[in-house]
Amino acid sequence: MPKLCCQHYKSPKGVVSYQQGLLMNAFTIIFLIAVAISYAVEYWLARRQCAFVLAHRDAVPEAFRESITLEAHQKAADYTLAKGKLGEVDRVISLAVLLLFTLGGGIDWIAEFWMGFEWPTTLIGVAIILSTLMLIQLIDLPISIYKTFDLEERFGFNRNTPKQFATDLLMQLGLTLAIGGPILALILWVMGAVGPYWWVWAWAILQSFSILMSWAFPTFIAPLFNKFSPLEDASLRERIEALLGRCGFHSKGIFVMDGSRRSGHGNAYFTGIGNNKRIVFFDTLVNSLNHEELEAVLAHELGHFKRKHVLKMLIASACISLAGLGLLGWLMGQNWFYEGLGVSQQSNSTALLLFMLAFPAFTLFLQPTMAYFQRKFEFEADDFAATHAHPRDLISALVKLYRDNASTLTPDPLYSAFHYSHPPAAIRIANLETKAT
Repeated sequence: MPKLCCQHYKSPKGVVSYQQGLLMNAFTIIFLIAVAISYAVEYWLARRQCAFVLAHRDAVPEAFRESITLEAHQKAADYTLAKGKLGEVDRVISLAVLLLFTLGGGIDWIAEFWMGFEWPTTLIGVAIILSTLMLIQLIDLPISIYKTFDLEERFGFNRNTPKQFATDLLMQLGLTLAIGGPILALILWVMGAVGPYWWVWAWAILQSFSILMSWAFPTFIAPLFNKFSPLEDASLRERIEALLGRCGFHSKGIFVMDGSRRSGHGNAYFTGIGNNKRIVFFDTLVNSLNHEELEAVLAHELGHFKRKHVLKMLIASACISLAGLGLLGWLMGQNWFYEGLGVSQQSNSTALLLFMLAFPAFTLFLQPTMAYFQRKFEFEADDFAATHAHPRDLISALVKLYRDNASTLTPDPLYSAFHYSHPPAAIRIANLETKAT
C-alpha cells in the first residue's frame, strides 16, 4: 500500500482536512472559472455590439429614413460606442473589486477590523456589510462622475450639477443607513436566532419590505429627489382620464416630474400599488410629444398593468430570491464556501456578503432568460396600446424617443437578445406597423 494511503488510515482527521482542502481549492477554481466565463461573454458581446453599430453608422435603416436624420442616427451610434468603451472600463474595475474583496482578502480585513469593537454581534454584522458595500460604491464613484459630467455632457443630456450630484449621493447614503440598516439588522438576527429554516423567515421579511416600499415609494421616497406636479394641461388630462376609464385603471393622480433637473432623457411610468398608484410623465417627455403620442405611451404603460407584467416579474423575482436564500442557508454551513472565497472570518454577515458578491457570477444564464420575457411583455403592452390608442401615434412617439434619447437603431442581434429589456427599434416598429394597417 502506498505511504500516503497508510497515513490516511492512521489519521482520519488528516484525511478530513485533506478532503476539505480539496473542496476549498475546487470551489476557488470553480468560482474563478465562473467569473472568467461571465467576463469573457460580456466582453465578447460588448465587442460585437460596438462592431455592429460602427458598421451601420453611415446609413439610416430604411424603416427610419423619413423620420430620423443621418446626423441623429450617427449621434446615437457615437453615444452607444462611447457608453460601450466606458462599460469596458467599468467591467475591468468591477472584476478587480470582486477579486480584491473575495480572494484578495478584502472582506476578511474589514471583518477583522469591525470585530475589534465590543459591539453586539448583529451590529458588527451590519457594519461589515454596509461598510463593504459603501467602499465598493466609493470605488465606482469616479465612473459615475465621468459618465454624468463628461459622457452625458458631450452628447447634450446632462443637466446635473456637482451640488445636485453630491446632494443625491448623500441622500441615498442616508436612506441606505436609515432604511437598509434596520432591515439588514433584522435579517442578520433572524439568521442567528430562528434555526435552520431562517431563510424562509428572511424571505418573508424581504418580500413584505418590498411590498411596503412599492406602496411608500411614490409618496415618501421619490419626492425627496424630484418635484412632482399635478398635470396642468386640462385637455391632456381629460384625454388621459378618458383612457384610464376605458382601461379600468384608477390612480391617485397624474403627475409631471422635473426629470430635466438632471437629464435630457425622457420617460413615463406608473408607480405604487393598491390605492397608491401614480402616473408619472417626465417633463422632457411632455415637452417632446403631442397629446396623441402621450396617450399612446401611457396606453403602453397601462398594458403592463392590465397584462399583469409587474405581478409576474415580482413573482419571478420572489421565486429566485427564495431559491437563493435557501442555497445560502446550506452554503453558510460549509467551510469551503468561506475559505474557497478567501474568508477566514466565518459569520452570518460574511456569508451573506460573500453570497451577494459571488452569486452573480453563477447566474449568467438568467440574464438572457429574464430579458426574453421582458421583451415579450413589451410586445404585449404594445399590442394592448394599439387597441386603446392609434398604433401610428405610438410609432411616432417611439421614433421621437429613440431620436431624443440617442438610442441606437442598429444593435447587434446577439447583444440585444442578451441585454435588451425592450425589442430592438426596427422589430418593435415592424410589429406595430402590422397593427396600423
